[in-house]
Amino acid sequence: MSIQSIKDVSTDNIAADNYLPDNEKILSGRPEQNVWNVFSSKDEKFHTGIWDAQAGHWKVNYSEEEYCFILEGESIIHDGDGNTKRVQQGDHFVIPAGFQGTWEVPEYCKKVYVIYEA
Repeated sequence: MSIQSIKDVSTDNIAADNYLPDNEKILSGRPEQNVWNVFSSKDEKFHTGIWDAQAGHWKVNYSEEEYCFILEGESIIHDGDGNTKRVQQGDHFVIPAGFQGTWEVPEYCKKVYVIYEA
């Protein structure tokens, strides 16, 4: 097994999971999303890969810890207290388990994700 940078992984040979958030979660747009899961641990608690989304705004409720690194575009993350965080290409951040709020993509966003589910 070789070590490689996740941001340089080609998704050409990985099947994408294509989906929309549930209708009751969508606040605006048609935020079609893709996930290319590159690795999952044997116990299915740790995952990493590439995610992208088209323009839209939807509700989120995190049960997992997630590290994100934005590869392209931008997102605006709104928490339940009215705070917002705008993230764009080159930014990296962590979303804690238990986070509730909304995720907004003005045009397009692509990120590397690393998820741990306790």
